[in-house]
Amino acid sequence: MSSDSVITSLTTAVEANPDDVPLRLHLAGLLLDGGRSGEAIAHIGQALARNPSDQEAQRLMQRALGVPPADPAPATTPAPDAADAASSGTPATSGPGQPAGPPSAPSTGPSADDPLAAYEQELADVVPPRFAAGDEPEPVAGEADRMFDVETSTIRLADVGGMTDVKERLELAFLGPLRNPELRKLYGKSLRGGLMLYGPPGCGKTFLARAIAGEMGAKFISLSIVDVLDMWIGNSERNLHELFEAARRSAPCVLFLDEVDALGHKRSKVTSSNMRTIGNQLLAELDGVEGNNEGVFVLAATNTPWDVDPALRRPGRLDRVVLVLPPDAPARTSILQYHLRERPIANIDLPRIVKSTEDFSGADLAHLCESAAEYAMADSIRRGEVRMIEQRDFDRALKEIRPSTKPWFATARNVAMFANEGGAYDDLVAYLKRRKLL
Repeated sequence: MSSDSVITSLTTAVEANPDDVPLRLHLAGLLLDGGRSGEAIAHIGQALARNPSDQEAQRLMQRALGVPPADPAPATTPAPDAADAASSGTPATSGPGQPAGPPSAPSTGPSADDPLAAYEQELADVVPPRFAAGDEPEPVAGEADRMFDVETSTIRLADVGGMTDVKERLELAFLGPLRNPELRKLYGKSLRGGLMLYGPPGCGKTFLARAIAGEMGAKFISLSIVDVLDMWIGNSERNLHELFEAARRSAPCVLFLDEVDALGHKRSKVTSSNMRTIGNQLLAELDGVEGNNEGVFVLAATNTPWDVDPALRRPGRLDRVVLVLPPDAPARTSILQYHLRERPIANIDLPRIVKSTEDFSGADLAHLCESAAEYAMADSIRRGEVRMIEQRDFDRALKEIRPSTKPWFATARNVAMFANEGGAYDDLVAYLKRRKLL
C-alpha cells in the first residue's frame, strides 16, 4: 500500500475519531515524511489543544516548524545565597554572570516557561487560542455616550419645502434668539425651551427637527421609546436621565423625542406603574431638576397630541405647539422635483400632478414617484426596450394611491369639535374650516 493510501485511510480514521491523539500524531508524522508540513501542523495543533504537555506533539511541532531540538542545559554552579555573599564580599547573583536585583515586571509577551506560546503565535490562523481575551472595561459614565448617538445635522431649513408658518414660529422661538445673543441678553430670553410638533404621519416632522439642528449649528440626538424601555426596574428612568445628560454635555443640542405620546402618555389612562414613573422622570428632566437645561432645545413629535399628558404641555416644558400639515402646492412641487431629480423622465405635467395630490403627505409623494418608476420599468422589461418615466405612469399610480392623511383628519375633526378646551387646537380648527372639513 502506498504512503498516500495510508495517509488517506488515517485521515478518514481521524475524522471518525477526532479525540484519538496518538492516531492523529501518527498521521502528522507521515505527513511530515511526505513533505506535507502544512497539513501536519494542523493535526499537531489539534493534538496540542487537547494536551499541551504532550512531548511527542511538541517534538513533531518543532520538526514541522524547523526548530532544532533544544540542547541540554549546561551544569552551573549554584549561586551563593545572600549570607555567603555578604561574608565573602562577593555580590550575590541570580544566575551565571548576572547580578541579583529586584524581580522584573511580568512580561506581556510569550513566557519562556511556556513552550506553546511561540507555537500559538505561529498557528494563529489554524488553531484557536487557548485563552480568550478578557472583556474590555466599560467606559466611565460621562466619558462616552453609552447608548445615544450625538449627530451633526447637515440639513438646513432651506431644504424643507413649504411650511412657512412653521418656520416663522421656529424663528421666533429658537433661531432668532440664538443668532442675536446681545438682544437675547437684553430681553432676558432663555436658550432653553421645548416645542411639540404634531400632525398627520409622513409630513416631515422628523426631517424638520434635523433641519432645525442644522440651522442652529447644534448637535442632534434622537430618542424613541425603544432607547428608554428596559426590563429591569429603574433602568428605564436611568436611560432617560442619561439621554438628557448626553444632551447637556453636547449643548447647544437639539433633543428630539419621537412619538412623545408613547413616553408621556396621559397618566390618568396609564395602567402600568413603570410607564407612570417614566412619565414622571420625563417631567423632571424637562424641568431641569437634576441638571441645567440651558442650551438644550427639546423638540417632540407626535401624531396624537390628544394622548399626551397635559403636564408635558405646561409653560416651561413643551409649551409651544406647532401643527405640521400636509405640504401645500409649492411644497408638493419641491418634493416631487426632489424625488425625480435622478430619474429618467419625459413630458411630465408637474402642475397637473400637484393639483391631483392635495392632502398627500411627503411620504405619499415619495411613494407616488416610486410607483410611477415601477410601472415604467415593468413596461420596459415587458417590451425589451428602455423608455422614460412618462405622465401615463403617474396617471396610473394616482388611480391606486390615496392620501394616507385622511384617517388622521377624520380623528382630528372629532377632537377639534369636542375636545378643544382652552383653544389648544385652534390652528387645527382654522385649517379644517379653511378646507371646509368642519
